[in-house]
Amino acid sequence: MENWQEISNLNAYDTPLFVVYESRIKSNIEIALAMLSGNSDRFRPHIKTHKIGEIIRLFSGYGIYKIKCATIAEAELAAANGMSDVLIAYQPVGFKINRLIELIIAFPKCSFSCLVDNLDTAHQIAALALTHQLEIAIYVDLNTGMNRTGFPVTGEIINFCLALSRIKGLKLQGLHAYDGHLHDLDPAVRAEKAKPALETIFAVADELANLGLPDLKIVAGGSNTFTYYAGQDRVECSPGTFVFWDDNYTRHLPELQFQPAALLICTVISKPADDLICVDLGYKSVSSENPLEKRVRFPWNADLIPYGHSEEHLTLKHTGAVTYQIGDRIYGMPYHVCPTCALYEEAQVVREKQIETSWKIKARDKKISI
Repeated sequence: MENWQEISNLNAYDTPLFVVYESRIKSNIEIALAMLSGNSDRFRPHIKTHKIGEIIRLFSGYGIYKIKCATIAEAELAAANGMSDVLIAYQPVGFKINRLIELIIAFPKCSFSCLVDNLDTAHQIAALALTHQLEIAIYVDLNTGMNRTGFPVTGEIINFCLALSRIKGLKLQGLHAYDGHLHDLDPAVRAEKAKPALETIFAVADELANLGLPDLKIVAGGSNTFTYYAGQDRVECSPGTFVFWDDNYTRHLPELQFQPAALLICTVISKPADDLICVDLGYKSVSSENPLEKRVRFPWNADLIPYGHSEEHLTLKHTGAVTYQIGDRIYGMPYHVCPTCALYEEAQVVREKQIETSWKIKARDKKISI
């Protein structure tokens, strides 16, 4: 494997270390835009993967001003870094509605919107909006099979949308669908499974236009269905992982040409047996929701196999073909980069084989100022 990962000044840094390669991030943005024929108006990248202000500003350099996010902190970070259209792909409930109102007031030049999937919550959002003389833009969250959130795509969507459109304090802006449950290796199979729901959404949008609700936006998909939705002119695409990529999607979305742009660097801290080494990459340094063998892969050390994992330690078996010494630095690729990134306060930024600066992973915090 090509040694693109090597960093010449690595010895000046402690581990575990989260490093990102700026040129690869830019390349991934360019690949995504090319899939949309350069139309940045159809691109609404999700920032949950990186949560970094500098990357949001990189988006601006490519004419991207729409963002999708999941938290109030992410939305605040987006607005503070120049985004003008921020969709919070989460239904605000309880006190989170107050935070949304405060966010809208704090950033009057940015257009914020959120998801809803039931009338009770919609009325609660509207009531608080009206007390502040505001009208809040909403998207209907549609459940297309993931069964996590959303109004059933097989339900009475037309009537639900019409009811929402009559609530003072709200403005129905569009329809939203996320089909993260579609994991088939073959992109044609993923597309075939996504197609029926999208056709329903198109039909609903057309009918609502006839009923006096024209120009509803459609925001759909993540990385897994990006290949399909990129070819649908009416859809705003919202992948997130593309910016860093990871081992999971490298393996399971082979048709996409994004490059891994974020790695973990660890240090050998012990050799407890002839065929074992221990590195400082514990639960607190790499996302651990997947089985042990999937949490991190070491592409440049193929003989290393995860053996045991705890809060500050990762034990690895090896074949003995390679001799490891205490103090050796090893590069790993996270299986799931999004929650892994959120474990670090900052990302070390690599340019021309050297760490040159760091970027705060600011929106890993539950709260920035709002």
